[in-house]
Amino acid sequence: MKYIDEFRDGEVARSLAVQIAAEVQPGRSYRLMEFCGGHTHAISRYGLLDLLPPAVQMIHGPGCPVCVLPIGRIDSAIDLARERGVILCTYADTLRVPASGGVSLLRAKAAGADVRMVYSCDDALRIAGENPAREVVFFAIGFETTTPMTAAILKQAAALELKNFSVFCNHVLTPAAMVHIMESEGDPAHVALDGFVGPAHVSTVIGSAPYEGFAARYQKPVVISGFEPLDVMQSILMLVRQINAGRAVVENQFTRAVTREGNRKAQALVAEVFELREMFDWRGLGEVPASALQIKPAFARFDAEQRYAIAYRQVPDPKACECAAILRGHKHPRDCKVFGTACTPDHPIGACMVSSEGACAAHYTYGRFKAVSVVNEVKA
Repeated sequence: MKYIDEFRDGEVARSLAVQIAAEVQPGRSYRLMEFCGGHTHAISRYGLLDLLPPAVQMIHGPGCPVCVLPIGRIDSAIDLARERGVILCTYADTLRVPASGGVSLLRAKAAGADVRMVYSCDDALRIAGENPAREVVFFAIGFETTTPMTAAILKQAAALELKNFSVFCNHVLTPAAMVHIMESEGDPAHVALDGFVGPAHVSTVIGSAPYEGFAARYQKPVVISGFEPLDVMQSILMLVRQINAGRAVVENQFTRAVTREGNRKAQALVAEVFELREMFDWRGLGEVPASALQIKPAFARFDAEQRYAIAYRQVPDPKACECAAILRGHKHPRDCKVFGTACTPDHPIGACMVSSEGACAAHYTYGRFKAVSVVNEVKA
């Protein structure tokens, strides 16, 4: 298969592993955070840790939109569906995230709430058109990757003059979260991270330029990486070389899809519809300034937070759950006492076990039952 199998070639992966091992300096460790859950999934699925020398350590970051969605926001969505009687539409993984009391949108649906899974935000708009007597709310989540689509349906709703459609906006921003990780650990100069594998799909929209200030300010190299195993291995090699040379710049491994300036048309669409929030609560990170978007006043009639006077209430994670520490890179999924026992993909306690991109779900699926995983999907 053109442009897929080429990036899953086992011989090339082993060759890259040899190059990485040759570049590693004796007595030095390389702690690299893969920010995006897509990279976490690829690392677990293809057993890339088996190919890396012990000195190279991959640290899971908070880059899964489902994983970082705080309980209080899900509680509000459940309340809209159960108490306000709206048709609540959202993406599949969001339905399964546990909220207060172990309730989820899926369980609320089972109890009679009108919650509907959609494949795109266009589906939610269509449902509003088909049910003019019902209020329809689209529970929008995601990083910069999915934000342009939400902006597009808000503009379309305005053009159609829909009276029964609104968006509960939970779109968050990656560069601000990376800054918060550095700033929340005390002295940024002593944060135990040496470099970042930067998000790919996000960067197709915003470009690589937004990370340049971060790399210069904190002296941490960033390599924008694709999601195939060879993408990740090449990006790790690029990071190791930067660290050895004492460099801290943004490099773009994913040149087949990412440019420095990004998608200007998508950026303009987002800027027309959304503006920065002063503060937003991230699961695991807490309140992060300028890290999320809200709907602009020009589209306020489609803002579910204003239409339903939604008041956010911060809710702590379950005491047994280590999602917060895992999202910050402080702990590994195996460090959680409920991982793989009480908490599984079928019965998640924490958000990291819900999405396939969550660190716990990826590790459970591809490495739960073996101390050393097997590279069984990279072509021999």
